[in-house]
Amino acid sequence: MGALINVILPVFLVLAFGYIAVWRNVFSDQNVDGVMRFTQNIAIPCLLFSAISRLDLEQNFDVALLGSFYFGAIAGFAVGLLGARYIFKRDWEDSVAIGFVGLFSNSLMLGLPITERAYGIGALEANYTIIAFHSPSCYLIGITAMEIARNKGGSLASLPGKVLKAMFSNALVVGVTLGFIVNLSGTTLPNVLTDAIDMIARTAVPAALFGLGGVLYHYRPEGDLKTIMFVVAISLILHPSIVWILGKWTDLSTDAFRSAILTSAVAPGINAYVFANMYGKAKRVAASAVLFSTVLCIVTIWVWLAILP
Repeated sequence: MGALINVILPVFLVLAFGYIAVWRNVFSDQNVDGVMRFTQNIAIPCLLFSAISRLDLEQNFDVALLGSFYFGAIAGFAVGLLGARYIFKRDWEDSVAIGFVGLFSNSLMLGLPITERAYGIGALEANYTIIAFHSPSCYLIGITAMEIARNKGGSLASLPGKVLKAMFSNALVVGVTLGFIVNLSGTTLPNVLTDAIDMIARTAVPAALFGLGGVLYHYRPEGDLKTIMFVVAISLILHPSIVWILGKWTDLSTDAFRSAILTSAVAPGINAYVFANMYGKAKRVAASAVLFSTVLCIVTIWVWLAILP
């Protein structure tokens, strides 16, 4: 019970404040849209840039950690895509959008604060290692699969250009890329600039959580319940179970194992809906899955915290 009260509930209370603010008309949809635009296009890219530009890549590049987490994520994408196509008879584009829900964990807005509150700020190095590759790898997989599905007999030569254009139109990917450039080049930025970036970065997680709560108010579950619960099970059960098996097999350190499990066990991020909305495919499934899994992971994360070493 202590883990639920002290670790999980504060994070979800911030979500609830955003939800209630929109429900009670304290915050308008335009206000929420502004908060989400700020967090997704400015604050979160600043947070990613700041963390990755300072990350000791040589020390924290853990092949076992990344392999365990991303093998589970890709398995979730494949199961979601193929299940949507062959079990629920969705077209290929819908199936890619549904697969993306099983691929994209809310590593930043939920995984990061929950891990910090459970194990302290010193336990976040493995989280940042996962996050460093999260948006680029997930969007690369999702966009590539969607462009292949949409190509429908078109020229394969045009695919790389379409994928690159879509990738680098994403502010999260830009923030990660710039962070890697600064890190790998050994560039030292002026303190006045890094201090300003850090000030913006500190607003990212609480503002994003509040805004996500406001967005979720409009995610009313309608139809497609079996498909929704199928992809929720992939996110909350299949992905962390695969990470658990692989993490034990590869003998991950305790800190890395905790971070990998908690990051894989959280609900799909708002980017699952952003991706569906970007292509106009399976929006209801993606939106409802975000809502259902965000609520349900209060319980499932409690379970994972109870059994983690």
